[in-house]
Amino acid sequence: MPKKKSPLENQVRAKLKLVLDPELGVSILDMGLIYEILTDQTGTCVITMTLTTAGCPLFGQIQKEIEDRLLEIPEINEVKIDLVFDPPWTLDKMTPEAKAELGIE
Repeated sequence: MPKKKSPLENQVRAKLKLVLDPELGVSILDMGLIYEILTDQTGTCVITMTLTTAGCPLFGQIQKEIEDRLLEIPEINEVKIDLVFDPPWTLDKMTPEAKAELGIE
């Protein structure tokens, strides 16, 4: 059974839902690019994520938007992004809603 998400994690997820992949216009959360969200008592939020391709030139833009959105949450005062490529991103990581939006079955 999945563990219950904290109210702060739910706020972080709501903000990440607003961050769109610049090329596809779909939320990075729905794309399955977010692997883990960790928050601590000091207000640090660590996002472990990947990109659709290893050399994505738009990461800087995505990173800034993640930071800007998450720093809108009063309990968050620092955002760290851990960019990983293992496991690699695949279409299977997308939500059914994102697949439908992009016309992928």
